Amino acid sequence: MALETWLAFFVACWVISLSPGAGAIASMSSGLQYGFWRGYWNAIGLQLALLMQIAVVAAGIGALLATSELAFGLIKWFGVAYLVYLGWKQWVALPGEIVTGTGERPLGRPLSLVLRGFLVNASNPKAIIFILAVLPQFLDPKQSLLIQYVVMAATMVAVDLVVMAGYTGLAARALRTLREPHQQRLLNRTFGGLFIAAAALLATVRRAAA
Repeated sequence: MALETWLAFFVACWVISLSPGAGAIASMSSGLQYGFWRGYWNAIGLQLALLMQIAVVAAGIGALLATSELAFGLIKWFGVAYLVYLGWKQWVALPGEIVTGTGERPLGRPLSLVLRGFLVNASNPKAIIFILAVLPQFLDPKQSLLIQYVVMAATMVAVDLVVMAGYTGLAARALRTLREPHQQRLLNRTFGGLFIAAAALLATVRRAAA
């Protein structure tokens, strides 16, 4: 991959990662609930799903998903249901479940947070279609496709890890200013509403439009 091509892809990665989406909401929610270091496990799950999606596209399965209405629909509606579930859990969470009066945070299990992040990204068929549309534009058919896919995957993951660290850290810092139960409840319901809004947007995605 030529340097100028990689630089163009690098810039595109920042634009893609910084765009608000379910992954950003999940990262901020994790930072809010568990603080930065514990909540950042969610970002690891997001990247594992991203690597899986890139592998699916590289293997040619992405094109099949793009043309299969059944496969697209199954993944999409699972994603909608999971985002609604996360939104409901966040909405009904009690203030004490986020932060105690002493500022202590509940301990989320790392594997549970990794799985949560993985499911948020993996259950979005639009992401696979998007990767299928974007990545080939930066490929040089005269060079090794495997090496180019590895370079692009590493670049996307590195950039997204930095961006999700920012989202997670932002929410974790905001947590320090929350002292009153009504403030914690309001922020909880805000994130719960964002999850449900993301589910509603995903529900409107159609295979033909993608």
